[in-house]
Amino acid sequence: MPRLFRQKNPELHRVVVELRRAEHTHHAPIWGAVADRLERARHQGTPVNVGHLERLAAPEEWVVIPGKLLADGPLSKPLTVAALSYSTEARAKVHAAGGTALSISELIKSRPDGAGVRLFA
Repeated sequence: MPRLFRQKNPELHRVVVELRRAEHTHHAPIWGAVADRLERARHQGTPVNVGHLERLAAPEEWVVIPGKLLADGPLSKPLTVAALSYSTEARAKVHAAGGTALSISELIKSRPDGAGVRLFA
């Protein structure tokens, strides 16, 4: 019989359950992909820097980051960014560029079907 491990972070567990529900309710595979990334071991995830968003995201794009957003690099495009957590400087850079920094739960409520949301990992 397989051994079950419980996540030690209750907030992370709540977000993963919410993502799985949204995936099944709205038939949105992007939420399942985000949940899969969040369920991995922490050392398997790579934090995303604001500079990566500047290079790879289009203006006005909706982006989800299954991990932490860090502040290395400039940002001049208005983006709607949802991440599990933010550094203080990264959140300030997103707002200074005219964008919005959301939690993943807020993004699910805004775009339940996942249409137009891009996964950065």
